[in-house]
Amino acid sequence: MEMYENEQQTQRALLISVDYGKFDAESSMKELYALAESAGAEVVGSMIQKLEKPISATYVGTGRLEEICEICQNSEIDLIIADDELTPVQIRNIEDETNVRVIDRTMLILDIFALRANSKEGKLQVETAQLRYMLPRLTGKGIQMSRQGGGIGTRGPGESKLETDRRHIRRKLESLEEKLDEIEKRRSQLRKRRKKDGIITAAIVGYTNAGKSTLMNLLTDAGVLEKDQLFATLDPTSRALKLPCGVSIMLIDTVGFVRRLPHHLVKAFRSTLEEAASSDIILNVCDASDEEATLHLQVTRDLLSDLGCADTPVITVFNKCDLIDSTSPIVSSGVRISAKKGEGIDLLLRAIEDALPSRMVKAKLMIPFANAGLLAEIRKSGTLISEEYTADGILADAVCDEQLYAKVKKFEI
Repeated sequence: MEMYENEQQTQRALLISVDYGKFDAESSMKELYALAESAGAEVVGSMIQKLEKPISATYVGTGRLEEICEICQNSEIDLIIADDELTPVQIRNIEDETNVRVIDRTMLILDIFALRANSKEGKLQVETAQLRYMLPRLTGKGIQMSRQGGGIGTRGPGESKLETDRRHIRRKLESLEEKLDEIEKRRSQLRKRRKKDGIITAAIVGYTNAGKSTLMNLLTDAGVLEKDQLFATLDPTSRALKLPCGVSIMLIDTVGFVRRLPHHLVKAFRSTLEEAASSDIILNVCDASDEEATLHLQVTRDLLSDLGCADTPVITVFNKCDLIDSTSPIVSSGVRISAKKGEGIDLLLRAIEDALPSRMVKAKLMIPFANAGLLAEIRKSGTLISEEYTADGILADAVCDEQLYAKVKKFEI
C-alpha cells in the first residue's frame, strides 16, 4: 500500500453538511466526526446548513461558503470533509474558494478501508472501490488530484493511478475485477464444500465498533484485532466453535456496517459480505450503550435484506450491556451480553443451539459392530464426541440431527 511521509502529520479538519431531509443530519454528523477521527484527523469544527437541496455548484450556500473560508483561514484548516457524496464541480469550486483540499464521506470511508486493509483480497477490494469512485471524477487536476497533498482521502493502492488517463484506469479495473472474480469463485467453492461437509456456519455482523471482534475472540480465541475505532476489522476471520451440546460450528467475523455505506464499497466487498449471506445463522451484534442502537440495528437489517438474508435465522445480540441500565427497553428483544466481561455468553450459546438448521439431539449409544457404518454417518452429518470399543459393541457419545437420530435411536442407552 502506498503511503506518504506527511501522512503521519495530523490534519486539522472542518466537517460540513447540508440538511435537506434525506437523512438525520445531526446523527450523521456525529458519525462523520468518528470516521474522521478514525482516519487520523483532528476535527476542529463542524457546521450544518438547512437547505431544500444542496447547491449544485458549491454544495453549501454562498454565505455559508464565505463562513467556511473564514474558518479555514483563522483555524488553519488542512481538510474539509463533506457529509455527502460531492460532484467534481462542487469539490473544485469549494477548493477554489477556500484553497483547502476537499473530500466527501465516500472518499473518507474508502480511505479508512485503505488504511485497514491487510490481506491481498482486502487491498484489491479497496483499490477497486477507489478506482470505480474516482473514474467519473477525473475531470482535472485540482487539489483533490494532487499528489503533493497526500494525507486523508489519498491513501491506498489506487492513489498513484488517479492521475493517469481514463483508459489506463479502465484497464486496471478490468484486471482487478478479474482477480476479485477468481477470489469470489474460490470463496464460493469453499462455501459449497462447507455445505457438502455439513459444516454449520454462523456469521457475526453488525455496525462498526459494536464489539464483534471482542466477541469472536471470547468465543474462539481467534486473536482478531480489537480496537475502539471504526472498521478495525476488514478481513473476515473463520474459527471453529464447539457448542455446549457438542455440535461444532464455523464462526465468521465480518466487516462492520455503517449507514449510507458507499455503493462502490458494497460492490467491491460483495464476496466478503456474502459470507454473511450464505451462513446458516446470523449474529447481529449491536452496541446497546450507543444512543443510536435502534438505528444501527435497522441499518444492519436493511443491508442484510439487500444481501438476500431474509430467510436466515438472525439472533440479535446486545453487547456492552454492562454499560447500560438493566431496565433499558432497547434490550427487550435480544440476548444481553458483555463480550468484554464475558457476561451472558451461556445465554448466547443456548440461543445459537436453538437456531441450528435442524434440531440437534445429543445421545449415548451402544452400536453393534455389525452397524459400525453408522459412525461414519454421525461423523459426516453430526458430531462424534467420543467412541469406545467394548465387548458389547461401540460405546459412542454423539450429536445427531433429527433424521440421523431416527436411525440410531434404537441403540440409545
